[in-house]
Parts: sequence; C-alpha cells; structure tokens
Amino acid sequence: MLQSPLASTEPPRDCPRCPRLVALRQQCQAEHPDWWNAPVPAVGDPMARIAIVGLAPGRQGANRTGRPFTGDYAGDLLFATLARHGLAQGQYDARPDDGLVLRDVIIINAVKCLPPQNKPDPTEIRNCRPFLADGVAALPRARTFIALGQIAHQSAVKVLGGKLPKARFAHLAEHRMPDGRMLIDSYHCSRYNQNTGRLTAEMFDAVFARAVEVAAALG
Repeated sequence: MLQSPLASTEPPRDCPRCPRLVALRQQCQAEHPDWWNAPVPAVGDPMARIAIVGLAPGRQGANRTGRPFTGDYAGDLLFATLARHGLAQGQYDARPDDGLVLRDVIIINAVKCLPPQNKPDPTEIRNCRPFLADGVAALPRARTFIALGQIAHQSAVKVLGGKLPKARFAHLAEHRMPDGRMLIDSYHCSRYNQNTGRLTAEMFDAVFARAVEVAAALG
C-alpha cells in the first residue's frame, strides 16, 4: 500500500460522505476485491512548488491501482509530460510499485473517490473539498497550481481563495490568487479529450512549460 505524502489530510478508506460514491465503491469491492476501491490519496513531493489538481479517480486507473492517474490512458500523457519537464524520475509502468518518483510536483484530486461515469455531482464535489483544502494547506512551498479540467478549476479557485466569476476556466488561462499563488488551467488529459483533439500533447506540454517558469519566478 502506498503511503500518502499528506497522510493526515486524507479521508478514511470507508469515507461515508457521499452515498452514491459509497454504493459504487461497494459494488467495485464486490466485483474486483483485488482493486484499491477506496479514496485515492495524493502522490508526489510534499515539498513541491507545483501542485496538480485532478478531477477524480478513473475506474480502471486510480480506483484500481490506488495511485492518481496510474493505469489509464490519461496517465500515459501526464507522466510522460512530467518526465519531459524534469518533474518525474524513473520509468512509468502503469503500476503503483513501478518506482516512479515525482520531483517538485504533487497530485491531489478534487474528488477522492470514483464517481459514476467519471462525473461527480455538485454535492460530492463540495463534500470532498475540505480534503483538498487540507491537502493544499499542508504544502508549505506550493505556489503554482495546475487545474486539470473545469471541475478541478472550480474547486482549486475556491480552496485558494479566488472568485469564480473573475477566474474563468480556459486552457492555459492564468489566475493570480489573492495571496499571490498562481493557478494555471488545462483541459483534462482524458482519453476523450485526446481522441477528439481538444487536447494535444503540445497543448498539454505548454501548460507544464509555463508552470515550471512560474514556479521558478514565485520561488
């Protein structure tokens, strides 16, 4: 079992806050007892300057493996991009024990549990936001944040103290938060977005190139 770098901020494995997500978790536990099937913890460097806010675990990805973006299509692009920018070391092999190490970056999901059809409802997003807030508060050096998709963007803005009407989601949009932290938006690296061309590898790369620049400037 992987140890979260932010263990004190994580929900319990049997978190009861969202009945719909609990029901799906129990269904997965019955169908696939060897899967993770629990809230997925953060992964990465607790002293990171860059924090990635994802959406939620994928059924065949993090809900199965227990590590964000591990074992699904989205993770292939994400971890390859992190490696290209010096933010990941080792070989990504779609397994939580592949030895991959994240450097100066950490991944925290806006929603910790698998939602049906990868779509958490507003109540579930709100129920999970305190865990995101606690995770962000436990990062002493993180000043640069990347939101993957609109739901992650909305939760990140609220956690970072911004105002949504003033911080509209758009790919590569940058939002300066009241305390000086920066949020950079990206389309989610989902299979759908990649297959439809909404997000290309070049577009995704540009987000991380910019995040590395901003992190260097903010210190």
